Amino acid sequence: MQIFDEVRKKFVALQPEEWVRQHCLHFILKEKKYPISLVSIEKQLLVHGQKKRYDIVVYNTDGSVHCVVECKAPNIEINQEAFDQIAQYNISLNTTYIMITNGVNHYYCTMHKPSKTYRFLESLPEYSQQHKRI
Repeated sequence: MQIFDEVRKKFVALQPEEWVRQHCLHFILKEKKYPISLVSIEKQLLVHGQKKRYDIVVYNTDGSVHCVVECKAPNIEINQEAFDQIAQYNISLNTTYIMITNGVNHYYCTMHKPSKTYRFLESLPEYSQQHKRI
């Protein structure tokens, strides 16, 4: 079975993690109203010289990274390891927001860069609110 990914503009296999990614995309594009032109899916990045792939990145209009999203399959528990994984990605991406989801549980954080800690949020800001201070 396949599903059409409107960001990648192609059909992709509907695996459990892809189901979560597509629902998360819908949330970002339809609920939070981010323009599709600012969203990137499954691209490679280097973390400590190792090739990694992020699930979703949302950019600011200046090209900096606004948010990175890690999607897990619904049967995968969101635990410290998942937070550590996305924190490693953030070393390269230097994003403002982080989201981790397994389609059942969703966690949103903002990074406090000087202390390298994160603060949990209720949700991501809408696109129209992204430049307001948190």
